Amino acid sequence: MSRVRNAPDASSLMATARSFGNYDLAGALADIIDNSISAGSRNIDIFCDYSDDGDCSIRIRDDGRGMDREELLRAMCPASTHPDLERAKDDLGRFGWGMKSASFSQCRILTVISKKNDRLCAARWDLDNITDWEMDFLDGAQAQALLVDPIDGESGTELVWTNCDRLLEAGAVNRDDFREILSKARRKLSQIFHRYLSGDNGRFSRVRISMNGTPLDETDPFCQRHAATIAKPEEPMQIFAGGSSHRVVMQAFVLPHYSKLSGTEYEEFGGSEGYIRNQGFYVYRNRRLIISGTWFGLAKHGELSKLVRVRIDIPNSLDEIWKITLDKSDAQLPSGLRARMRALVSGFRNTSHKVHRSKGARIEGNQSTPVWTRRVRNGVIRYELNSDHPVLAALRSGMTGDQAAMFEGFLRMVGAQIPVDAIGGEVSSDSDSLQRGFTTREELVSFLHASLPGLMAHAGTPATLRELLKGTEPYASNFPIVEEELKGLLGHG
Repeated sequence: MSRVRNAPDASSLMATARSFGNYDLAGALADIIDNSISAGSRNIDIFCDYSDDGDCSIRIRDDGRGMDREELLRAMCPASTHPDLERAKDDLGRFGWGMKSASFSQCRILTVISKKNDRLCAARWDLDNITDWEMDFLDGAQAQALLVDPIDGESGTELVWTNCDRLLEAGAVNRDDFREILSKARRKLSQIFHRYLSGDNGRFSRVRISMNGTPLDETDPFCQRHAATIAKPEEPMQIFAGGSSHRVVMQAFVLPHYSKLSGTEYEEFGGSEGYIRNQGFYVYRNRRLIISGTWFGLAKHGELSKLVRVRIDIPNSLDEIWKITLDKSDAQLPSGLRARMRALVSGFRNTSHKVHRSKGARIEGNQSTPVWTRRVRNGVIRYELNSDHPVLAALRSGMTGDQAAMFEGFLRMVGAQIPVDAIGGEVSSDSDSLQRGFTTREELVSFLHASLPGLMAHAGTPATLRELLKGTEPYASNFPIVEEELKGLLGHG
């Protein structure tokens, strides 16, 4: 048997690296920010430019430790670190491909300029000009000439992406499209790094990240600063892997009912998938968000568990058993944790049920006009739709005599045909699963918009309408939301 050298073609491998991972702009920027944080940066600035000729470029600058010639060449080398090597506890990297694969997922030319001990050097990969692994290297004045602005202080690093063809393919065909892509990336980065941006409730120094001069605001998916959020105690677990023990910490948060959130808060905490779909586990690797809004098959996305979000903190020493992907956007739940986490999830969801149950519509003891009325006649209890409800009055006002008669008959039929036995059975077997009132802000707002024209005609003036809604269900018990919508629709306080 003989051994022969069979090295890959440099140009082909580097071009293939463009498809490593599943990067969008936010994911690519996040990988670069990971490196900056691992280098001790406290200030990271991202500059995105769309030129008059339709090209776009991106620069990412940090104030970290910087790199000398040897360190920069090693960082620019593909697969520069073996994934199985032990890393520093605060290291956010893994494969040694991140900077290259993330950059090439967006651009064809990657330039890195770094300063350490007041000395500058730079290196560049150009996918259209790679022969036998040769790259451009510059230092001193040549490296300085690549900078738009000097790097302040003794150290720091700037990455430059040019010839960003993938950004153009993603839809950045004009300035407005480019701004929209940047806006989406900004929102995503605000959540991925929210614990770094906030200092993790004072436990660490904050990291400032800005895009085009505007600092990112933290987007905390657990609404920890909201008074109505329920934070459960932390649940530490010891995981044995690789001959040693590793600490994993899980903590559940039950978010406020939608009626306790402003429209801005509801949109912020809902994220791109909405308040319902974003329930589930949020996995953090060294406080950096890896995956969000999944139950790993341990529970279903449901109305009554939608308020539960569970934070899982894992160390980078468990990358292998969690199967952290190259682009750090996904992970898999280790089989050894499934049973314990399933039991914990069951307990977490019960609290969410109670939050929903407490928002159920009341009939007795409620000063507002109810949707249903309870009548007792000759010892017989009967629930009927409230015939004096303003929405019903608004509907009647536009009906002919025959239509009104049919409508009244229909209301009596609805009251008489309530499936009492079925509801009673559900209450006795699983009362927490019964839906009580609107379960999302969108449902309530949609009903308000649909009923508003008729109610306005019935009320006559905006002031009268406001008082009418304030005393009528389901608007009364959700009046902060109703009032917020009225201000936008009617333009009054």
